Amino acid sequence: MNTLLRSGRKLSSSRSAAGFTLLEVLIAMLVLAFGLLGFALLQTMSVRFTQSANQRTKATDLAYDLLDQMRSNRLLAAQYTAATFPDTATGNVCLIATGSQSVTQKIAAWQCTVRRSLGEGSSANVTLINGQATVTLTWGDQRWERDTARTQGAYNTGTLTLTSRL
Repeated sequence: MNTLLRSGRKLSSSRSAAGFTLLEVLIAMLVLAFGLLGFALLQTMSVRFTQSANQRTKATDLAYDLLDQMRSNRLLAAQYTAATFPDTATGNVCLIATGSQSVTQKIAAWQCTVRRSLGEGSSANVTLINGQATVTLTWGDQRWERDTARTQGAYNTGTLTLTSRL
């Protein structure tokens, strides 16, 4: 039952498959939505990993900084064990003196830098035993916890320990 249209084309009585149906379009949109959702999750995880790596890098730099200070002042290296502070230590007021600094001033500046870089919940432990210095830094990595754990103060910690012979 073919009929001829005015333009000269034939019109078939049975529908031909020319184009997409609404169902096919909806399925394609659903697949695209899942793909974009996966991409968004991948992006947020990438940001979390990058921020955690950044904190780990800061902790490494800070530990090396203190070890270098101890190494450059070997006669007074035992005084640097006073750089130890608990995770309950607070205060971000950093008064860094210019010019010649005493060991106490250097330790105070280092502690302040640690708290600023790694957060208020950070702590440090510095030991010197038989010429071997160990610096252990601990900080909270709240990015990996749910919002309720963050507000309750329960979160994962990052820990870095560096040991060097002076």
